[in-house]
Amino acid sequence: MSQVRVRFAPSPTGFFHIGSARTALFNWLYARHTGGVFILRIEDTDKERNSEAFLNLIYDSLRWLGMNWDEGPQVGGAFGLYRQSERGAIYTEYLEKLKAAGRTYEKEGAIWFKLIGDRYEVFDEHRKKTVTKVKVAPTVIEDQIRGRVERVEDEDFVIVRSDGNPVFHFVNVVDDIAMKITHVIRGEDHLSNTSKHVELFKAFGAPVPAFAHIPLILKQNGPGKMSKRDQGALIEEYQKRGFLPEALVNFLCLLGWNPKDDREKMAIADVIALFDLPGVNQSNARFDEKKLGHMNMTYLLELPASEFLKRATAYFQTQPAGALALVNPELFREVMLLAQPKIKGFEELPAYTAYFFTEDFVVDPKVKEKIMAKGELKARLAELIAVLPTMDFSSDSAIEEAIKALAAGKGLGFGDYQAVTRLAISGTNAGPSITSMFRVLERERVTARLVRFAVS
Repeated sequence: MSQVRVRFAPSPTGFFHIGSARTALFNWLYARHTGGVFILRIEDTDKERNSEAFLNLIYDSLRWLGMNWDEGPQVGGAFGLYRQSERGAIYTEYLEKLKAAGRTYEKEGAIWFKLIGDRYEVFDEHRKKTVTKVKVAPTVIEDQIRGRVERVEDEDFVIVRSDGNPVFHFVNVVDDIAMKITHVIRGEDHLSNTSKHVELFKAFGAPVPAFAHIPLILKQNGPGKMSKRDQGALIEEYQKRGFLPEALVNFLCLLGWNPKDDREKMAIADVIALFDLPGVNQSNARFDEKKLGHMNMTYLLELPASEFLKRATAYFQTQPAGALALVNPELFREVMLLAQPKIKGFEELPAYTAYFFTEDFVVDPKVKEKIMAKGELKARLAELIAVLPTMDFSSDSAIEEAIKALAAGKGLGFGDYQAVTRLAISGTNAGPSITSMFRVLERERVTARLVRFAVS
């Protein structure tokens, strides 16, 4: 068998959608699994909507996700150029081949592709006009995912518009032929186009590639395909929110494919080894942001401390909170390592850790009302303040023992001091353990906060 050659062919007309990323990923995985070639081809013939900013976003997003391309823009290759806007001479050459073969005609200023077969006229109720049909045999597609599919293409169709611009069907097929694409892996919504494409391949006398139509990604709530307007649809948002690209790629792998052994968290090398087109589901996959969040949390938990710190630093450098948080590198390190087991994503870090880096933190009024309704808790603070000068702050266990000893002497438990103390030193009721907070904030800051709260 000849070397597998697959392509991802996005249009730079908007933000990079999660469905596009999943299509790119399945192509990339298949190329890596088979030892083939992954080609990036840019379909930028829509001059009105194309944008260099969106094009650069495609490049940046693919690289962020770890999907390096073997041929394409910025990389080169033997079958370039790789932007359709630069391939006009190639399209003219192929159009002349169809004209010479008698497979085109002009009508209403456009150039049409002529099907081979007996012609007859019928009245089309939907379009409310008489149309010319062509008697042709059904196009049979042995789809690598969906199995045998039959489509009937029984009307001629436009391949060059009246303004001189070639249409998607024509340039798509020409590029696949010229770039020797062996497998076309794309969304199920393109299945309806495939009979047109097969007719064009045959008209050029070119081998028809294997087709594989992957399931759609459905929106999280309600029916229908996930659109760019739906929550969680844009790759750029996950970058801004500090998601780990490894976690997002792992999640995308499982939208329509699974390894058949109930595994979810998988190293990309394992996915590459197992991925094959027959293993892709026929049924559509529903997007689940909670599952993605859990996947990201799992990856965060397993990051080595040095790597977590490196990525947390990079995230804070993009945030307003970074100016305060990054002033003291040792404090930042301690706080980040406390937060690592507790957060689902880097986007939670600024709010989760803010009180470590400033004395000007807000006390949540609802939390305060709830906690202070449980008794005369300021007395507990006074008792704790009294023992702080002699408390050992060197370790969590030493701090815990000191608070337990205080509680036992009063006939109370550790929990009687916990909620109000947390509120006083953080302004909220969630976060790392009290003992860790004491250790990292240190004696002077803990004392000042408890005293301030006790007299408020």
